[in-house]
Amino acid sequence: MCLAARPAAAQDHDSAPAHMPSILSLFTQLAGDARHLATGRNLEVVAAGGATALLFKPRDVRVNAFIQDSDDAENTFDAGDAIGGGVQQMGGAFATYFLGRALSNPRLAIVGAELVRAQLLNGGITQGLKITVNRRRPDRGLHSFPSGHASASFATATVIQHEYGWKAGIPAYALASYVGVSRLSENSHFASDVAFGAAVGIVSARAVTVGHGATHVRVSPIANPHTRAFELTVLRD
Repeated sequence: MCLAARPAAAQDHDSAPAHMPSILSLFTQLAGDARHLATGRNLEVVAAGGATALLFKPRDVRVNAFIQDSDDAENTFDAGDAIGGGVQQMGGAFATYFLGRALSNPRLAIVGAELVRAQLLNGGITQGLKITVNRRRPDRGLHSFPSGHASASFATATVIQHEYGWKAGIPAYALASYVGVSRLSENSHFASDVAFGAAVGIVSARAVTVGHGATHVRVSPIANPHTRAFELTVLRD
């Protein structure tokens, strides 16, 4: 499984005079963020993520076996478990927010606030889906679908790309993809879990950043006899 990120019509994100977001706003704005989930673009992302998950589902076991058959896979992807964990992702978001406040840097605090809100929204959606779907993991554990590591990592990557452009966004999405593949190498998730988790993370972050610049995201499945993948395209007007 692979993910290709392709920028289009990129433009610098203009910054208006910013106000320092309060700690209370990290939670009070969540209701408004949730209302921004059901946009046309977000529905496209969810539909594409669902289509990609369905594409992988009949091949889930084979994809995991293919990755785990590599002698180097386990060592190569070991770090993904720690990087993509909810505690680490949320901790990094709060650290960014409080660093911005400590440095009296409203822009950094705003990015941190968006990361925190994206993680809170994403965590609620992901956990709700896990409990509702109740799919068994490949290692027979509970709550496989969707991957929380993937959704958290892609939520972070989407906020970073939105705020700092593709110079930061490409490595952020690459790291999120690394985390996603690590879930397969550890036999903790299936490829379909990761594909839909990525979509959940993207729409969660987009709900938080809506109105802060025109950013559009598409996730498109790619299938041929030799490749099962999905392409992520983020467009900024």
